[in-house]
Amino acid sequence: MPQNLPETAVPALPPLADQAERLIRSGVHESAGLTAEELRAYAAGAGDDDTGAALLVVHPDRVPASSLAPLLRRADKPGFVVEDMQDVDLFLPSDVDLPDSPLYVVRGVDRGDDKANWSPEEALPALTSADRTPLTLTEGIHWVLQQPAALERNRCFMTIGSRLRKPDGKLDARTPAIWISNGTGRDGRARRNAPKIGWCWWGNRHTWLGFASATTRTPAKPTVA
Repeated sequence: MPQNLPETAVPALPPLADQAERLIRSGVHESAGLTAEELRAYAAGAGDDDTGAALLVVHPDRVPASSLAPLLRRADKPGFVVEDMQDVDLFLPSDVDLPDSPLYVVRGVDRGDDKANWSPEEALPALTSADRTPLTLTEGIHWVLQQPAALERNRCFMTIGSRLRKPDGKLDARTPAIWISNGTGRDGRARRNAPKIGWCWWGNRHTWLGFASATTRTPAKPTVA
């Protein structure tokens, strides 16, 4: 097993009501087929906490990763999906149960710095044995949308709760991750420092990628006026 690297603190997430307003300003409610009032009602009924680690998420059936990625911002540059991952929306939750609700709350969000330099193959059983669940790709994008500081140089993360299953039933060896572009190769210099949705191989290790995870997912039930 690779040596664990030191963790760094990630700033707390804003209250769920503030997260709802961020989604509304970004137009996510419209993409999800909700009014701004409906989204606020879901957030109000979700039940806030004081941990700073509760994340409001729109179900990927409503808003896929390809629609969320351009909403990310870093250094005034929008997020993007790498050229060789145009099938990004086919990376679906794998061995992860999502609540049957338009919006839900992920609690106990952690970037997984302690597992940087582990491979996904090594990290998944370790997370499971610790009663943690890996974040899906859309959950990870929501996190960076709400707290851009969750993504920093040499401390980015994989979202191995999403996998692509091929027509033959086998899992694609690519696993999604979110990091910061260096502006090289097909990214282009104009994208340097932009948030980047990409992938890594299931069996490879990267010193700068942890494994984002959480403790629970609960449905958001809208308040009734």
